[in-house]
Amino acid sequence: MKPWSAVALIRAKREGRRLDAEQWQALADGIAGEAWSEGQIGAFAMAVAWRGLDAAECRDFTFALRDSGRRLDWRDLPGPVLDKHSTGGVGDCVSLALAPLLAACGAYVPMISGRGLGHTGGTLDKLESLPGYDVNPDPARLARVVREAGCAIVGQSADLVPADRRLYAVRDVTATVDVPELIVASILSKKLAGGAQALVLDIKTGSGAQTPAEADAQALAARMQAVAAGSGLQLAAMLSDMGQVLGRSAGNALEVRGVLDLLAGRPRCLRLEALVLAQAARLLHMAGLAESEDAALLRARQALDSGAAAERVARMVAALGGPVDVFAHALPQAPVQREVTVQAAGVVQAIDVRALGECVVDLGGGRRVPGAAIDPAVGLSEVAERGQWLEAGAALAIVHARTAADAERAAAQVRAAFTLGETVPAAVPAWRWL
Repeated sequence: MKPWSAVALIRAKREGRRLDAEQWQALADGIAGEAWSEGQIGAFAMAVAWRGLDAAECRDFTFALRDSGRRLDWRDLPGPVLDKHSTGGVGDCVSLALAPLLAACGAYVPMISGRGLGHTGGTLDKLESLPGYDVNPDPARLARVVREAGCAIVGQSADLVPADRRLYAVRDVTATVDVPELIVASILSKKLAGGAQALVLDIKTGSGAQTPAEADAQALAARMQAVAAGSGLQLAAMLSDMGQVLGRSAGNALEVRGVLDLLAGRPRCLRLEALVLAQAARLLHMAGLAESEDAALLRARQALDSGAAAERVARMVAALGGPVDVFAHALPQAPVQREVTVQAAGVVQAIDVRALGECVVDLGGGRRVPGAAIDPAVGLSEVAERGQWLEAGAALAIVHARTAADAERAAAQVRAAFTLGETVPAAVPAWRWL
């Protein structure tokens, strides 16, 4: 392979020239081997944002990222290997409930997840609200947990798609989180290296999403399907609404509590529950674990209601070093909790969900620079829903903050994010399959 330099490859892409498969592999290997600096990675990401990639380049880049490190092999498992990915949204904690639910239905779910990007939370950050939970197990431990619990939600190991690992961190601070080609390559390279046989892709739209416009989301789905078609991976894509917080909470420990409530049968967000069940049903049917999607939905509902999914998540958490009884464990709590109330009655007509996500980041629940510490306890709970009638004095949300001053600033952000009026807004479907 020709020793392409970082400068030459960046210049080529900046000038709009196509890179071939050999050049993409050189680029991925250079990033993975740390021959490229963070500045060069950022320059490359910005060149892609400006010039774009054609379909062949996007496929070659995805496969180059996949091949920049080790690939997992699950061929000896006695069931299908399933997975799911979301493009990210405020309060999106579906993965935490979906993985154990699928495991309870006979599937295996080695889910390689990531940290927060921009205003959206990360699955790994949420799991680290549980003391001792190992998001980076060694290969032997990962294999054991997947076999015994049926699921393991973990991060990328150092040798699994290492090129994407570095690129992912730089995108978060270079305004390139929402570049479609980088999203496609990042998601599918990890899922292919992780050994998934079938995947649900949940593309968020609306104000809280990385891809707010539906047309852009559909274009992203088409790119994903085109790359997946050449990889042997079954892919089902959906668009889901982020015009409101997905659950009723936004913040790491708060979202974990919402998932545990869902799995334990305690009062929970029905919108979140419905989305989890819909994705589970589609995957179970794709994998041949149910004859129809209706039968798959019934099977998933039974696994949820019986406590089988709760047992799987408890087994996974304990096996990865977390609390032995996660359902009895006290999650971190912020010392200041403040209701944000409305002065006049009205209907919630619109919500700037991105602003709510930024509010959580400002409270310390997200990152402004790579590697920054996160406060797991802060965030928002009991967030009002679109179309909800609120009496005067009712709460838009409860702010969970470290200090009174932080709570005061967050309250102002929350109020500014909500638009109230007299009329009920038109209903928006929670999701639809493409």
